[in-house]
Amino acid sequence: MLGVLSWKNVWRNKLRSSTVIAAVALGVFAGVFMIAFMNGMVDARLQAIIHTEISSVQMHNPDFLANSDFSSRIPDADNVVQWVSKVDHIKGVSKRLVITSMIASAEANTGVKILGVMPDIERTVTNIGDKMIEGSFLKSNRKNAIVIGKKLAEKLKVGLNKKVVITLQDAQMNITGGAFRVVGIFETDNSMFDEMTVFTRYNDLCTLTGLKTTEAHEIAVLVDKDSNSGIVTNVLKFNYPELDIQDWTQLSPEAGYLISAMNQYLYIFVLVIMLALCFGIINTMLMAVLERVKELGMLMAIGMNKVRIFLMLMLETLYLSITGGFIGIICGYLLCRYLEKAGLNLYFWEEAYKSIGYSSMIYPKIELNMIVYTALMVVLTGIFSTLYPAYKALKLNPADATRTK
Repeated sequence: MLGVLSWKNVWRNKLRSSTVIAAVALGVFAGVFMIAFMNGMVDARLQAIIHTEISSVQMHNPDFLANSDFSSRIPDADNVVQWVSKVDHIKGVSKRLVITSMIASAEANTGVKILGVMPDIERTVTNIGDKMIEGSFLKSNRKNAIVIGKKLAEKLKVGLNKKVVITLQDAQMNITGGAFRVVGIFETDNSMFDEMTVFTRYNDLCTLTGLKTTEAHEIAVLVDKDSNSGIVTNVLKFNYPELDIQDWTQLSPEAGYLISAMNQYLYIFVLVIMLALCFGIINTMLMAVLERVKELGMLMAIGMNKVRIFLMLMLETLYLSITGGFIGIICGYLLCRYLEKAGLNLYFWEEAYKSIGYSSMIYPKIELNMIVYTALMVVLTGIFSTLYPAYKALKLNPADATRTK
């Protein structure tokens, strides 16, 4: 009975109640959409870090990461690769030569990181082959072929089939160099990666530097699920204690920070929205109480106790909050599910996003735990918003209230 009465009271002033419900729905909708939007951005960045830039796990000589020393190599890389490929959850393993070098064209020169890879095997740990915009990822049999990023190609002012020269140290620590032909140009969502990273064949780099074909500076490992990276890392550390083995959260600390920081920001963001809605609901319910002073006084005079008065006002507030919240959550969820497949192209900010490693194509990602959190916040907002208006109502004197005009 009390619930029916409260629902009817909500619609006594249809315009005011509709306005409050619309405000709550809009606020909750904005919260749900922003949560999904930021989740989509972060997830895309993490996938780029893992599948394009560094892979899930990397193995190095302990001295290599500290100073990128050319001589800090894994001598029996082939045996390590063969053993690691048999570990559970492993999707791909690839050995690499990693050399910091100078690259020059007829127009310009700059420093780069050269990755000497075996093309077919490298495709199992990175999707760089899917990022090609010109040419191919080392598919031709041409000797001394090289693949560079679009940003680097623009900086060097070179195109497909043009020649570049790389200068580096060989195995005897002598300065050497070689001419390479550009056979492919790639473009990722990270313009810095595109400008600083080039790929060439492992065997060509071994020939140029005089390294043995069983050596490697780095062994990249891709696991089947990102959550299994820690498990695989622990297994590899146990079996290869002499190597420095790190997963993507250690190789790219900003990636791990992104996850924890973004979750905190999203919770704070929803909290701020709910606080803003709370003040609007308090104002509305306070007006409703002041308009019904005589009515509330009469209810008290005929025997309705203060607990039932409080419950009636709380139910009215909850009806407003939950109705608006439900509409907002449903609308936000449906839009996010649509954009999760279609994507949201922020092409006008493409260069700005790429400069910090993010894609301008966002696929909002909605998660059940955030929906539950938002729904819970809506209910708590409704309960909290009731307290002050209900307190004002309970302080009314029935005798004085019934004489109010």
